[in-house]
Amino acid sequence: MNCGGALPPNDDAAISAAVKREKKMSLKQIASALAVSASMLVTNVNAQSVISAETGPPGTVPYTAMTVLAEIAAAEKIANFQVADSQTATNAIQNVAEGKSDISVAPLILTFLLSRGAGPYAKLGKEKGAELASNLRVLHTYNYGGFGLYSYNSSNVKGWDTVNGKTILNGPPRGGALTNGRGILTLVSGANEGKEYKGIQVNWGQMPKTISDGSADGMMLPVTFPDVRITRALAAGDITLWSVPIDKWESPGMQKYIKGPGTAGLVFDLKDLPPQKGLKIVSEDGVWRSPTTVGAEIVNKSMDFETAKALTAAVIANVDTFLTKAPYMKTTNVGSIAFGMCGAVPVKYHPGAVAAYEEAGMTIPDCAKP
Repeated sequence: MNCGGALPPNDDAAISAAVKREKKMSLKQIASALAVSASMLVTNVNAQSVISAETGPPGTVPYTAMTVLAEIAAAEKIANFQVADSQTATNAIQNVAEGKSDISVAPLILTFLLSRGAGPYAKLGKEKGAELASNLRVLHTYNYGGFGLYSYNSSNVKGWDTVNGKTILNGPPRGGALTNGRGILTLVSGANEGKEYKGIQVNWGQMPKTISDGSADGMMLPVTFPDVRITRALAAGDITLWSVPIDKWESPGMQKYIKGPGTAGLVFDLKDLPPQKGLKIVSEDGVWRSPTTVGAEIVNKSMDFETAKALTAAVIANVDTFLTKAPYMKTTNVGSIAFGMCGAVPVKYHPGAVAAYEEAGMTIPDCAKP
């Protein structure tokens, strides 16, 4: 979109009318009025080409996915992004639904909770939550990484069965990471926050300090491979990260959980990871197992068709760029079709996104179409 080209067709008439209204003004005043009128018109054109975006903290999958999209959109002259990072997804999703932001990261479990007026959206109520959820549309889907329990080797947390009575950092004050962190820790360890262990939450930007200053005995957080938060924390001592044990992974409860809204399983061989000095990953058979959060880039349904189509087409054409931008991006399934959508997840693709996929020869399931 052109931010600085010719003025819209009716500009001359508008400016002429302004001059006639002020015909008693001096030449200097008229020139000033013309400059202000033109400036306002150009500003309006510019505003239409700027997309406000909200995403997670630097060094995470959501952040990288959003900033890569922003770079490509700018390079292809689709739009200029203004990205606010380190945002809580719960708030960002609501902002998009209310038209306050144009695009945001969206753990799909949160779209489900919003549609029910549940969890972090309980104060909205079911009716208002459902109304807001109906305003959301998807451009593309991907997964964020796994979830794991980890602690410094000097800590008294020595695995999933040792969290009772401990203090566990389990996410930001609100959002999908907290919801998943609590649920997974309870499924694997049997411990509930506020009963068997004390949970603490801090904003994403505060986490590196909280992890390393000893405020928590252990961390139950999203993890990537490698993980930026863990890498930074290693400066304060060696760390152990635990995969979900096989028996817990195969349990009916866990298998039901990974089939839940906005969730899937992440399984891969640890030998495929490069070694990281100071970090030990524990698994009985050398295979990582954990739930993963499935997310999307979402927009308001009011986004114009051509912009949504162009942004989605840019993702399709540049999948390799997304997957190679950072080492932790290679397992994120960028470029997948309707990953984590349908079923209990209420959000559908934007019509422009559907058009982009279909033009690329991809088939969108009916359950994901608006």
